[in-house]
Order: sequence, then C-alpha cells, then structure tokens
Amino acid sequence: MDESAPKTRSPYIRSRGMNIPKHPQLTTGRVRGAIREGTYERKECDAVMRVVRQGDRVLELGGGLGYMSTLLSVKKKVEKVVSYEANPALIPYIHSVHKANGVTNVDVRNALLSPDVGDPVKFYVRDNFLGSSMDFDADPDSVKEIVNIERHAIGPVLDWLKPDVLVCDIEGAEAVLLPSADWTGIRVAIIELHPQWIGQQGVQNVFDAMHRAGLTYFPKASEAKVVTFRKGWG
Repeated sequence: MDESAPKTRSPYIRSRGMNIPKHPQLTTGRVRGAIREGTYERKECDAVMRVVRQGDRVLELGGGLGYMSTLLSVKKKVEKVVSYEANPALIPYIHSVHKANGVTNVDVRNALLSPDVGDPVKFYVRDNFLGSSMDFDADPDSVKEIVNIERHAIGPVLDWLKPDVLVCDIEGAEAVLLPSADWTGIRVAIIELHPQWIGQQGVQNVFDAMHRAGLTYFPKASEAKVVTFRKGWG
C-alpha cells in the first residue's frame, strides 16, 4: 500500500448512520458541524426515534434538507413519507440525500398545504437557500428569483395518505394550518412550535387541534419548542 498516495475525500458527511451529501451552501458552518455531530434537528429526531414505528405512514410538513425523511426511511423503516417543501431550491438536494441513502419511499412535493385549494403563492428564492421564504420584506436585496408555488388542500391529502404520524416544522404556519384539518386518524404528531411568531394564542390553537383529535401532549418525547402528541400512552 502506498501511504504517500493522497486520501480520497468522501463526498458525504456521516450523521446518525446516514450519508449526507456535502453542499457548498447548505452544509457549511454550524449546519455542517451539527450534521457531523448528529445534533442537527436533534429534538425532532429524538422524538421520531422514540415514537415512530416500523411500517408507519408519515406526513412531513417542511422537508428541509431531507434529513428527517431519510431518518424515517432508513432508521425507522416507515412504509411511506409524503414530504411537503415550499423552497424549490432545496428539492434537488433532498433528492440527492435520498439517493445517497437508497431511499425510495419518500414522495417529495414542492408545494404548500393549505386549508383549501387556492391560487399559487409567491416564493422568494435568495442567494442563501435557507433564507428563502414567502416574505419579500425579510431581505429584499438578496432575492434572486421569484417562483409560484402550488397550494394543495390538506383534507384530500389526509384522506388519500391516511398517515399514522405527522412531523411538522413550517415556521409559524402551524397555528393556522393544523386547526383547519381533521387529525383523528393519526397516532402521533411531532410539531416544532414557533411562539416568537404565533404567540400564546397560536400555541393554544395547536394544542386545541391535537386535543380535538384525541391526541395528548406526551412529555417523554417533547423538549422546549418541539412538542409531541400521542394517543393511548397513559
């Protein structure tokens, strides 16, 4: 063996036993460190590892980097994930994460769920992908592209998918979207709250929606703003 030969650098970051492709914009700085250390989205991941079961069907609102949907597929062996992500710039990367881990049971949709069918909404893609949003005023100078994102009504999606699990991180939209739907068919909901935007009433709206569906706050899989609701744990 020629010890002087240069070592080939892996195109992946290993994280929780998964291959996360390196990306010059998405996997840098603190994000890269958190992925490498297995602390990326730690609270949500810990909750998923605790309450999701093999064979579950999962609705994910906020696909992000594809990390969670990959964890669900590879580590929890779920049957199917339908993942909604509004940011079109993230979709190719999500697919690359799935490909790197042999994931074939995730349906990624570049769309928004809403209480009803509606006109497409404007989404502002910024130089920093993670800063992209539907809020133009957040940083007008960094907007490089404006795209129209489809809206899907949440009711028909739930009727078709019949999910066992909801995983939700939608940057404050939870206060309006979740109370608009019937969640009685799910067993578990893992939700990241954004009280800094939705306030006390928004948090109450989320709790009330889950309680109406027969789900109760489950403290053993909750931490700070990540709250888990579950049926039949008492």
